[in-house]
Amino acid sequence: MKGKTIVITGGTSGIGEVAAEALAQIGARIILVARSKSRAEATLARLRRSGPGAAHSVYFADLTRLAEMKRVVAEIAHREPPIDVLINNAGALFGTRRLTEDGLEHTFALNHMSYFVVTEGLRERLLASGAARIVNTASAAHQGATLDFDDLQSAKSFRATRVYGCSKLCNILFTRELARRLHGSGLTANCLHPGFVATRFADESGGLISRLAWLAKFFAISPTEGAQTIIYLASSPEVANVTGKYFYKYRPTNPSAPALDDRAALALWQRSAALAAMEE
Repeated sequence: MKGKTIVITGGTSGIGEVAAEALAQIGARIILVARSKSRAEATLARLRRSGPGAAHSVYFADLTRLAEMKRVVAEIAHREPPIDVLINNAGALFGTRRLTEDGLEHTFALNHMSYFVVTEGLRERLLASGAARIVNTASAAHQGATLDFDDLQSAKSFRATRVYGCSKLCNILFTRELARRLHGSGLTANCLHPGFVATRFADESGGLISRLAWLAKFFAISPTEGAQTIIYLASSPEVANVTGKYFYKYRPTNPSAPALDDRAALALWQRSAALAAMEE
């Protein structure tokens, strides 16, 4: 990865931070997209120790807001060289239904729309590298989920774990449609389940969810273990030409049947493009 440029969202804690540090250690230059200034500065300090000599940097944005997503990718596209890897890893589980300023449910906005808008906004910079990769963090939480295209914002009913599972289903469907559209371009797109990892995830969800997550983390794997498939997909020559797949523990595996529905993948793409006011 010597001399490669990697953009990562959700890279200031948990598996994203572990992946960023590991990739910096093998020569990559890391560009963080972060919300918290304090966490970003702490991560940058670690990156500079892990990968000295590379001009690691950070851009700040609230990835629940469409205007912020578009602004930050425009800044990166304008200022940075061709991008070799984009890792979409930002995500959260919100305990209650809240709408963003764009009228989007927060989970859907952060966990899916940020992947869509950031990727589309950086597509040209990725294509400019000649052989770039997109890595999307999904989850086995998609199992059992189905999308209601008449209620993507969960207005009819809201259950936090169900909504989270639907957002992870969106990640897989987005990856499939993205890979189809990128066919023959030299740019690949894959997604992964990292495993159940003991991170900050769900700490701020509130109520019973946070308490149950705290207990469950005693049985979870470490962030170092959880980050390994991200690192693999971002850097291994073994997957240089693999695209459109869902990985777990370094291996492509089958997601749920709804995650293999190409008509749903296309419909989600079209709906996402309309919500983001971006051309297909």
